[in-house]
Amino acid sequence: MTKEELITKLKLEIIEALNLEDIEPEEIEAKEALFNEGLGLDSIDALELIVLLDKGYGLKLDDANKGKEVFYSVESMADYILAHS
Repeated sequence: MTKEELITKLKLEIIEALNLEDIEPEEIEAKEALFNEGLGLDSIDALELIVLLDKGYGLKLDDANKGKEVFYSVESMADYILAHS
């Protein structure tokens, strides 16, 4: 799977996992921040993303500080998945 395909897949999975019915995948910029000023996700959403990474890709985050890097954007999630799968 290419990085672009993975980014598209992740956008769809994020929308579904977080019940973001009002958002279309193309509205999410790959490099846009997921938290704070970007999509405005919160800590509950972060837990959902951790579950998504675990169940969807078999990846677990052991370091909370690493989570900030991994979940910065859809692109950073894709980079992490590609580097660890």
